[in-house]
Amino acid sequence: MSSPQIEIQLIAMVVAIACAIPGVFLVLRKMALISDAISHSILPGIVAGFFITHDLNSPILILLAALTGVITVVLVEAIQKTGLVKEDTAIGLVFPALFSIGVILIAKNANDVHLDVDAVLLGELAFAPFDRLLLSGVDLGPKSLWIMGSILLITLVLLFLFFKELKVSTFDAGLSSAMGISPIVMHYGLMSVSSITVVGAFDAVGAILVVALMIAPAATAYLLTANLKKMMLLSVGFGIFSALAGYWVAHWLDASISGSMTTVLGLVFLGVYLFAPNKGLLAVLYRHKQQRTEVSLITFLLHLNNHSEERERHINHLNEHINWQKVRSQSVLDLALKNNMITIDHKIVSLTEKGKEFTDLALEYIITNKDEKIEPMKDDFFLFRG
Repeated sequence: MSSPQIEIQLIAMVVAIACAIPGVFLVLRKMALISDAISHSILPGIVAGFFITHDLNSPILILLAALTGVITVVLVEAIQKTGLVKEDTAIGLVFPALFSIGVILIAKNANDVHLDVDAVLLGELAFAPFDRLLLSGVDLGPKSLWIMGSILLITLVLLFLFFKELKVSTFDAGLSSAMGISPIVMHYGLMSVSSITVVGAFDAVGAILVVALMIAPAATAYLLTANLKKMMLLSVGFGIFSALAGYWVAHWLDASISGSMTTVLGLVFLGVYLFAPNKGLLAVLYRHKQQRTEVSLITFLLHLNNHSEERERHINHLNEHINWQKVRSQSVLDLALKNNMITIDHKIVSLTEKGKEFTDLALEYIITNKDEKIEPMKDDFFLFRG
C-alpha cells in the first residue's frame, strides 16, 4: 500500500471512533436526527468564521460552527417545548433555515474566494492526505488526522471523566437531578461534543458519511446488547470495520470512498437487523409465532380442564368447535405432547398430572397476573421462553 492509502484508512478509522462515541448517546436519547441537522446547520458558523479570519484553516471556524450546532439544538428544543410540533418537525424547520442562511451568505459575499457549498459540505477522503500540516517546514502528516485525533482525545478524556453522569442522565433524568447531576449540563455538553466532532469530520469525509458513522454503528450495536459499555465497544468496532471495508470496496470498484463506506455501514446494519439473536427481525417473527402457539396451547389446556365429556376432548374438536386450522391444531398437540402435558387414547385427549399442574398454575397466573406464579415453571416447560 502507498502512503496516501494508509493515511486515508487511518483518517477514516479515527473519524469512525470519534463519531461512534457521541453517536451511542444520541441513539439512546432518541436524538439520531439531530446529527443530520447539525451537519447542515453549521454552515452559517463556518461562513461567519471565514468573514472574521479570512482563513479557511482557522480554528475559529470550528468553534463558531460548533456554537451554531448548539444553537440548532436550542432552537429545536425551544420549538418542541411549545407543544405545537414534535421533535422531528422542529428539526425539519430549524436546520433548513440555518443552512439556507449560510448558502445566501456564501452566494452574496464569497463569490471571489474558494468557499462554496460543495467545498464546505462534500468532503472527500481521497484528497485528505494532500492537505498537510506543516510546522517550521516539517511535514507532520495530514491535517485531518491531527484535527480528528485531537477531537477524539478530548472526547475520550471527557467520556472517562463524565461517564457515570452521562449514563445516569441518559437513562433517568429524574435520578440524575436527585443525585446532583444536571441533566441540562450533560445534554448541552453532549451536543457541544457532537457539534465539534461533526465540524471536524465533515471537511475530511463529508456530511453524509459523518451522519452515517455517528448513527449507523450505534444503531447496529443497540440491536445486539443492552449493556452501555459493550454497546460503545461494538459501535466503535462496526465503525472501524465499515471504514476499512468501505475503502477497499471503493478501491475495487473505483467508486466514491465515502459512498462505499456508507454503503457498508448500511449492509452491516441490515445484516444485524435481520439476524440479531434477540432483536433481529427473524428472531422477533419466530418468537411471535411461538408465543401465538403457546397462547393457543394454554387455551386448549384450559378447555380440557373445564370439560370431562369425551366429545369435548376429541381431537377433531380442535377443528370443529375451536375453529383452528389443522396445521395450528397439530402444532398445539405437538407442543403439549413434547411437554408431557397430555395423553391421546383413541383420539381422546386427556391431561396428565403435569398438564393439570401447569394448567392450574397458568390459570392462577392469568387471574392474579403475578410473575412468581409462572417463574418456577420456566425451566420445566417450553412455554413463555424467549
